[in-house]
Amino acid sequence: MKITGLKVMVCSPGRNFVTVKIETDKGVFGLGDATLNGREKAVAAYLESHLTSCLIGRDPFDTEDIWNYLYKGAYWRRGPVTMTAIGAVDIALWDIKSKALEVPLYQLLGGKSRNRLMAYTHAQGQDLAETVEDVVAVKEQGFRAIRVQSGIPGLKKVYGVSDKESYEPAVKSSRPVEENWSTAKYLEFIPKLFSAVRKEVGADIHLLHDAHHRLSPIEAARLGKELESYHLYWLEDATAAELQDRFRIIRQHTTTPLAVGEVFNSVYDCHQLMIEHLIDYIRMTVAHGGGITPMMKIANLASFHNIKTGCHGPSDLSPINMAACLHFGMAINNYGIQEYMGYPQETADVFSTSYKFADGYFTLDESPGLGVNYDEKKAKTFPYEKAYLPINRLEDGTLWDW
Repeated sequence: MKITGLKVMVCSPGRNFVTVKIETDKGVFGLGDATLNGREKAVAAYLESHLTSCLIGRDPFDTEDIWNYLYKGAYWRRGPVTMTAIGAVDIALWDIKSKALEVPLYQLLGGKSRNRLMAYTHAQGQDLAETVEDVVAVKEQGFRAIRVQSGIPGLKKVYGVSDKESYEPAVKSSRPVEENWSTAKYLEFIPKLFSAVRKEVGADIHLLHDAHHRLSPIEAARLGKELESYHLYWLEDATAAELQDRFRIIRQHTTTPLAVGEVFNSVYDCHQLMIEHLIDYIRMTVAHGGGITPMMKIANLASFHNIKTGCHGPSDLSPINMAACLHFGMAINNYGIQEYMGYPQETADVFSTSYKFADGYFTLDESPGLGVNYDEKKAKTFPYEKAYLPINRLEDGTLWDW
């Protein structure tokens, strides 16, 4: 079997997605997700201008060699654009292999380690009362794990909260919108929020929270310590992780489990965090982490240090990435949880999937490959529209982490 072509398709059924389709001389094709929120066209250009010619004539079963060829052969390694492009190719190649062998993808990764995969979703509100109400509503939908985000008194607009039913951070505009931030107001409010939520839903629901890289290490340590009595499943992105040793400070002061990594794109972003036992969950996702080939190695490294996975999986990555995360999670022993926000009907019209979700859990059937199909004709009815994630400023105007 030989690769004969690579198509890059950009569409916007509800939001922007970049999809890769790799074709072979045997008629078997594979799909990959190359979506990078706010930088979609950069990844598409990298694929079309640099990677396509490197793949024609290759055997799609040679995933290990092809991955290293694309990674090491570029000389300028890593970065979100490069790794998302490589990740899309790698996912598509694994899709081809498992389709050709007529087995679900997880069978090539070690088979089933479980029968179902627990997921968490998001609950939000403009204030404490509205947030608690939404948490209860999400619980009644059958979710066993809920990420809780709320508006902060005194702040007009904060991460994770929307005036719409579901949260979508990307805004279709010519430039990013600006939000505002106060760490002091946030730290004062969040323990009160989780006290109210825990009283309402009891001890049986897993609660999660995302600080979104906005705290210093000692501020994150304070928050983790103050949230200990509410038994969070995890505190996510407590501080920016470019300097991985910052997490030593947080770890020294709190027993709240820590999760990080949705912006990581290689093992080098999390190696120190793992070997020093500074986190409990690694949040790299398959599409942005370079694909299934490197993510299996990262999961193996994590397993030696009692770290579980919690793959980034919001609606700004397509159902192709979600399927790849689920097959990955089904196979590895140290699966933790999967993020899931659902998709609008427009997305479901373009991407049809075989995975099922009910009562807080995903299940996979025996469909060959990823179990995802892409309707190219319908996709063309949803043209690309430029959209950006917001930026964030402190109340005095200083640019801050978003």
